[in-house]
Amino acid sequence: MLGYHLTTKQTPSGGLLVNKLYIYKAVDIAREFYLAVTFDREQYSPVLLISGDGGVDIESNMDKLHRFWFRLSEGVSPEIIASIQTLLHFNFHEMDILRPLIYQMIILFQEKDATLIELNPLVQTPAGDFVCLDAKFNFDNAAKFRQDEIFSLAERSQEEEEEHDAARLGLSYVRLDGNIGNIVNGAGLAMATNDLIGVYGGKSANFLDIGGGATKGTLSKAFEILKKDARIRGILINIYGGIVRCDMIAESIIAAAAELGGFDIPVVVRLQGTNSDKALEMISKADLDNLTVDADFESAARMIVHLTT
Repeated sequence: MLGYHLTTKQTPSGGLLVNKLYIYKAVDIAREFYLAVTFDREQYSPVLLISGDGGVDIESNMDKLHRFWFRLSEGVSPEIIASIQTLLHFNFHEMDILRPLIYQMIILFQEKDATLIELNPLVQTPAGDFVCLDAKFNFDNAAKFRQDEIFSLAERSQEEEEEHDAARLGLSYVRLDGNIGNIVNGAGLAMATNDLIGVYGGKSANFLDIGGGATKGTLSKAFEILKKDARIRGILINIYGGIVRCDMIAESIIAAAAELGGFDIPVVVRLQGTNSDKALEMISKADLDNLTVDADFESAARMIVHLTT
Protein backbone atom coordinates (compact mmCIF):
# COMPACT_ATOMS: atom_id res chain seq x y z
CA MET A 1 0.00 0.00 0.00
CA LEU A 2 2.88 2.39 0.73
CA GLY A 3 3.68 4.61 -2.22
CA TYR A 4 0.42 3.82 -3.99
CA HIS A 5 -2.81 5.79 -4.27
CA LEU A 6 -5.83 4.68 -2.27
CA THR A 7 -9.14 5.27 -4.04
CA THR A 8 -12.45 4.91 -2.22
CA LYS A 9 -15.86 6.59 -2.23
CA GLN A 10 -14.44 9.14 0.27
CA THR A 11 -11.30 10.16 -1.67
CA PRO A 12 -10.86 12.45 -4.69
CA SER A 13 -11.13 10.69 -8.05
CA GLY A 14 -7.34 10.37 -8.30
CA GLY A 15 -7.10 8.83 -4.85
CA LEU A 16 -4.78 9.77 -1.99
CA LEU A 17 -1.10 8.85 -1.80
CA VAL A 18 -0.39 6.42 1.05
CA ASN A 19 2.77 7.44 2.92
CA LYS A 20 1.89 6.11 6.37
CA LEU A 21 0.23 2.96 7.69
CA TYR A 22 -1.45 2.46 11.04
CA ILE A 23 -1.40 -1.19 12.11
CA TYR A 24 -3.57 -2.52 14.92
CA LYS A 25 -4.24 -5.97 16.25
CA ALA A 26 -7.28 -7.86 15.00
CA VAL A 27 -10.35 -7.52 17.23
CA ASP A 28 -13.14 -10.06 17.57
CA ILE A 29 -16.41 -8.23 16.97
CA ALA A 30 -19.79 -9.13 18.41
CA ARG A 31 -21.61 -5.87 17.52
CA GLU A 32 -20.76 -2.71 15.60
CA PHE A 33 -22.07 0.79 16.34
CA TYR A 34 -21.88 4.26 14.86
CA LEU A 35 -21.57 7.14 17.36
CA ALA A 36 -21.03 10.79 16.47
CA VAL A 37 -21.58 14.39 17.52
CA THR A 38 -21.98 17.09 14.88
CA PHE A 39 -24.08 20.14 13.97
CA ASP A 40 -27.50 20.01 12.37
CA ARG A 41 -27.52 23.25 10.39
CA GLU A 42 -31.23 23.02 9.60
CA GLN A 43 -32.09 22.78 13.29
CA TYR A 44 -29.36 25.24 14.39
CA SER A 45 -28.39 22.69 16.99
CA PRO A 46 -25.72 20.12 17.87
CA VAL A 47 -26.96 16.56 17.46
CA LEU A 48 -25.91 13.18 18.84
CA LEU A 49 -26.06 10.38 16.26
CA ILE A 50 -26.05 6.68 17.10
CA SER A 51 -26.86 3.50 15.23
CA GLY A 52 -26.60 -0.24 15.77
CA ASP A 53 -25.16 -0.51 12.23
CA GLY A 54 -21.53 0.61 12.28
CA GLY A 55 -18.67 0.51 9.81
CA VAL A 56 -19.64 0.63 6.13
CA ASP A 57 -23.13 -0.64 6.98
CA ILE A 58 -24.18 2.80 8.21
CA GLU A 59 -23.89 4.17 4.66
CA SER A 60 -26.68 1.90 3.42
CA ASN A 61 -28.78 2.00 6.58
CA MET A 62 -29.23 5.70 7.25
CA ASP A 63 -32.84 5.06 8.24
CA LYS A 64 -31.51 3.27 11.33
CA LEU A 65 -29.55 6.32 12.47
CA HIS A 66 -31.07 7.78 15.63
CA ARG A 67 -30.78 11.54 16.18
CA PHE A 68 -30.87 13.35 19.51
CA TRP A 69 -30.73 17.15 19.48
CA PHE A 70 -29.42 18.96 22.56
CA ARG A 71 -28.06 22.29 23.78
CA LEU A 72 -24.39 22.66 24.61
CA SER A 73 -25.31 24.71 27.67
CA GLU A 74 -27.31 21.76 29.02
CA GLY A 75 -25.53 18.74 27.56
CA VAL A 76 -27.10 15.34 26.91
CA SER A 77 -30.04 14.84 29.24
CA PRO A 78 -30.82 11.66 31.23
CA GLU A 79 -33.88 11.25 28.97
CA ILE A 80 -31.63 11.01 25.91
CA ILE A 81 -29.43 8.43 27.65
CA ALA A 82 -32.52 6.40 28.57
CA SER A 83 -33.77 6.54 24.96
CA ILE A 84 -30.40 5.29 23.66
CA GLN A 85 -30.50 2.39 26.12
CA THR A 86 -34.02 1.42 25.05
CA LEU A 87 -33.55 1.79 21.29
CA LEU A 88 -30.26 -0.15 21.14
CA HIS A 89 -31.07 -2.66 23.89
CA PHE A 90 -28.08 -1.90 26.11
CA ASN A 91 -28.07 -3.34 29.61
CA PHE A 92 -27.15 -1.25 32.67
CA HIS A 93 -23.53 -2.42 32.67
CA GLU A 94 -23.09 -1.44 29.03
CA MET A 95 -24.64 1.98 29.69
CA ASP A 96 -22.22 2.50 32.59
CA ILE A 97 -19.47 2.29 29.96
CA LEU A 98 -21.17 4.27 27.19
CA ARG A 99 -22.62 7.08 29.29
CA PRO A 100 -19.25 8.66 30.30
CA LEU A 101 -17.98 8.12 26.73
CA ILE A 102 -20.89 10.16 25.36
CA TYR A 103 -20.40 12.88 27.99
CA GLN A 104 -16.68 13.12 27.18
CA MET A 105 -17.44 13.41 23.46
CA ILE A 106 -19.73 16.38 24.16
CA ILE A 107 -17.08 18.07 26.31
CA LEU A 108 -14.42 17.53 23.62
CA PHE A 109 -16.80 18.75 20.92
CA GLN A 110 -17.37 22.02 22.77
CA GLU A 111 -13.91 22.71 24.21
CA LYS A 112 -12.03 22.02 20.97
CA ASP A 113 -14.45 23.80 18.61
CA ALA A 114 -15.17 20.59 16.75
CA THR A 115 -17.67 20.31 13.92
CA LEU A 116 -17.62 16.51 13.92
CA ILE A 117 -16.52 13.76 16.31
CA GLU A 118 -17.25 10.39 14.76
CA LEU A 119 -16.53 6.93 16.20
CA ASN A 120 -17.10 4.40 13.45
CA PRO A 121 -17.02 1.60 14.09
CA LEU A 122 -17.35 1.54 17.84
CA VAL A 123 -17.37 -2.21 18.42
CA GLN A 124 -18.30 -4.51 21.26
CA THR A 125 -16.20 -7.63 21.69
CA PRO A 126 -17.61 -11.02 22.71
CA ALA A 127 -16.24 -10.28 26.21
CA GLY A 128 -18.42 -7.15 26.37
CA ASP A 129 -15.64 -4.59 26.00
CA PHE A 130 -16.10 -1.52 23.79
CA VAL A 131 -13.28 -0.60 21.37
CA CYS A 132 -13.15 2.33 18.95
CA LEU A 133 -11.56 0.95 15.77
CA ASP A 134 -11.72 4.17 13.77
CA ALA A 135 -12.53 7.82 14.40
CA LYS A 136 -12.81 11.07 12.48
CA PHE A 137 -12.42 14.57 13.96
CA ASN A 138 -13.20 17.83 12.13
CA PHE A 139 -12.56 21.25 13.66
CA ASP A 140 -13.86 24.72 12.87
CA ASN A 141 -11.27 26.60 10.79
CA ALA A 142 -12.59 29.88 12.18
CA ALA A 143 -11.42 28.73 15.64
CA LYS A 144 -7.74 28.35 14.71
CA PHE A 145 -6.81 31.28 16.93
CA ARG A 146 -8.22 29.36 19.94
CA GLN A 147 -6.98 25.92 18.97
CA ASP A 148 -3.29 26.33 18.13
CA GLU A 149 -2.41 22.93 19.60
CA ILE A 150 -4.99 21.13 17.46
CA PHE A 151 -4.19 22.85 14.16
CA SER A 152 -0.42 22.52 14.68
CA LEU A 153 -0.88 18.76 14.27
CA ALA A 154 -2.02 19.12 10.66
CA GLU A 155 0.27 17.47 8.12
CA ARG A 156 0.74 19.42 4.91
CA SER A 157 2.30 18.81 1.53
CA GLN A 158 5.00 21.20 0.30
CA GLU A 159 2.36 23.18 -1.59
CA GLU A 160 0.06 23.38 1.44
CA GLU A 161 2.96 24.37 3.70
CA GLU A 162 3.82 27.27 1.40
CA GLU A 163 0.22 28.49 1.49
CA HIS A 164 0.12 28.08 5.27
CA ASP A 165 3.35 30.03 5.81
CA ALA A 166 2.16 32.80 3.49
CA ALA A 167 -1.24 33.06 5.21
CA ARG A 168 0.40 33.52 8.62
CA LEU A 169 2.09 36.66 7.26
CA GLY A 170 -1.04 38.04 5.65
CA LEU A 171 -0.07 36.92 2.14
CA SER A 172 -2.53 35.24 -0.18
CA TYR A 173 -0.64 32.47 -1.98
CA VAL A 174 -2.02 29.88 -4.40
CA ARG A 175 0.28 27.49 -6.24
CA LEU A 176 -0.37 27.21 -9.99
CA ASP A 177 1.24 25.00 -12.66
CA GLY A 178 3.40 27.47 -14.62
CA ASN A 179 6.99 28.74 -14.35
CA ILE A 180 6.57 32.52 -13.86
CA GLY A 181 6.44 33.71 -10.28
CA ASN A 182 4.32 36.76 -9.44
CA ILE A 183 4.40 39.23 -6.55
CA VAL A 184 1.39 41.51 -6.79
CA ASN A 185 -0.65 43.71 -4.43
CA GLY A 186 -4.39 43.26 -4.67
CA ALA A 187 -6.42 40.23 -5.71
CA GLY A 188 -7.83 41.95 -8.78
CA LEU A 189 -4.38 42.98 -10.00
CA ALA A 190 -3.10 39.45 -9.29
CA MET A 191 -5.81 37.90 -11.47
CA ALA A 192 -5.24 40.44 -14.22
CA THR A 193 -1.50 39.73 -14.10
CA ASN A 194 -2.04 35.98 -14.41
CA ASP A 195 -4.45 36.54 -17.31
CA LEU A 196 -2.11 38.89 -19.18
CA ILE A 197 0.82 36.48 -18.81
CA GLY A 198 -1.44 33.84 -20.36
CA VAL A 199 -2.37 36.16 -23.22
CA TYR A 200 1.32 36.46 -24.18
CA GLY A 201 1.87 32.70 -24.05
CA GLY A 202 3.24 32.24 -20.52
CA LYS A 203 1.92 30.41 -17.46
CA SER A 204 2.04 31.66 -13.90
CA ALA A 205 3.55 29.51 -11.15
CA ASN A 206 1.56 31.19 -8.43
CA PHE A 207 -1.00 33.73 -7.30
CA LEU A 208 0.82 35.74 -4.61
CA ASP A 209 -0.98 38.80 -3.30
CA ILE A 210 0.98 40.78 -0.69
CA GLY A 211 -2.10 42.88 0.11
CA GLY A 212 -2.39 46.48 1.18
CA GLY A 213 -0.55 46.19 4.47
CA ALA A 214 2.64 44.53 3.28
CA THR A 215 5.94 45.25 5.02
CA LYS A 216 9.57 44.54 4.20
CA GLY A 217 9.21 41.37 6.27
CA THR A 218 6.27 40.05 4.30
CA LEU A 219 7.95 40.90 1.01
CA SER A 220 11.08 39.10 2.13
CA LYS A 221 8.93 36.05 2.88
CA ALA A 222 7.33 36.33 -0.55
CA PHE A 223 10.77 36.20 -2.17
CA GLU A 224 11.70 33.26 0.05
CA ILE A 225 8.62 31.30 -1.04
CA LEU A 226 9.39 31.89 -4.73
CA LYS A 227 13.08 31.09 -4.24
CA LYS A 228 12.22 27.61 -2.91
CA ASP A 229 10.10 26.84 -5.98
CA ALA A 230 12.45 25.11 -8.44
CA ARG A 231 9.91 25.48 -11.27
CA ILE A 232 10.21 29.26 -11.42
CA ARG A 233 12.24 30.62 -14.34
CA GLY A 234 11.44 34.29 -13.83
CA ILE A 235 9.58 36.69 -11.55
CA LEU A 236 7.20 39.55 -12.35
CA ILE A 237 6.75 42.11 -9.55
CA ASN A 238 3.65 44.14 -10.38
CA ILE A 239 2.80 46.79 -7.78
CA TYR A 240 0.33 49.64 -7.90
CA GLY A 241 1.39 51.88 -5.04
CA GLY A 242 -1.20 53.17 -2.61
CA ILE A 243 -1.03 52.13 1.01
CA VAL A 244 2.00 50.07 -0.03
CA ARG A 245 4.52 52.69 -1.21
CA CYS A 246 6.59 51.90 -4.25
CA ASP A 247 9.83 53.09 -2.60
CA MET A 248 9.32 50.53 0.18
CA ILE A 249 8.90 47.86 -2.50
CA ALA A 250 12.12 49.06 -4.12
CA GLU A 251 13.98 48.86 -0.80
CA SER A 252 12.70 45.32 -0.32
CA ILE A 253 13.77 44.27 -3.81
CA ILE A 254 17.26 45.66 -3.26
CA ALA A 255 17.48 43.99 0.17
CA ALA A 256 16.30 40.66 -1.28
CA ALA A 257 18.94 40.87 -4.01
CA ALA A 258 21.62 41.46 -1.37
CA GLU A 259 20.44 38.49 0.73
CA LEU A 260 20.28 36.19 -2.30
CA GLY A 261 23.62 37.33 -3.71
CA GLY A 262 21.84 38.80 -6.72
CA PHE A 263 19.07 37.40 -8.88
CA ASP A 264 20.01 34.29 -10.86
CA ILE A 265 16.75 34.36 -12.85
CA PRO A 266 15.11 37.26 -14.75
CA VAL A 267 13.09 39.68 -12.63
CA VAL A 268 10.81 42.26 -14.23
CA VAL A 269 9.52 45.08 -12.02
CA ARG A 270 6.51 47.21 -12.85
CA LEU A 271 5.81 50.01 -10.35
CA GLN A 272 3.16 52.70 -10.54
CA GLY A 273 1.52 54.89 -7.93
CA THR A 274 2.76 56.37 -4.65
CA ASN A 275 6.50 57.28 -4.85
CA SER A 276 6.96 55.26 -8.04
CA ASP A 277 9.46 57.77 -9.54
CA LYS A 278 11.60 57.59 -6.41
CA ALA A 279 11.39 53.80 -6.42
CA LEU A 280 12.46 53.47 -10.05
CA GLU A 281 15.42 55.75 -9.39
CA MET A 282 16.47 53.62 -6.38
CA ILE A 283 16.36 50.41 -8.42
CA SER A 284 18.24 52.02 -11.31
CA LYS A 285 21.05 53.17 -9.00
CA ALA A 286 21.29 49.72 -7.42
CA ASP A 287 22.37 48.33 -10.83
CA LEU A 288 21.04 44.81 -10.16
CA ASP A 289 21.83 41.98 -12.58
CA ASN A 290 18.92 40.16 -14.26
CA LEU A 291 16.49 42.93 -13.27
CA THR A 292 14.43 44.93 -15.75
CA VAL A 293 12.12 47.84 -14.95
CA ASP A 294 9.09 48.56 -17.13
CA ALA A 295 6.35 51.02 -16.15
CA ASP A 296 3.84 49.63 -18.68
CA PHE A 297 1.70 46.70 -17.50
CA GLU A 298 1.36 44.92 -20.85
CA SER A 299 4.98 45.51 -21.77
CA ALA A 300 6.15 44.08 -18.42
CA ALA A 301 4.02 40.96 -18.87
CA ARG A 302 5.28 40.49 -22.42
CA MET A 303 8.87 40.95 -21.23
CA ILE A 304 8.75 38.28 -18.48
CA VAL A 305 7.18 35.76 -20.88
CA HIS A 306 9.93 36.50 -23.43
CA LEU A 307 12.68 36.08 -20.81
CA THR A 308 11.34 32.73 -19.57
CA THR A 309 10.80 31.04 -22.94
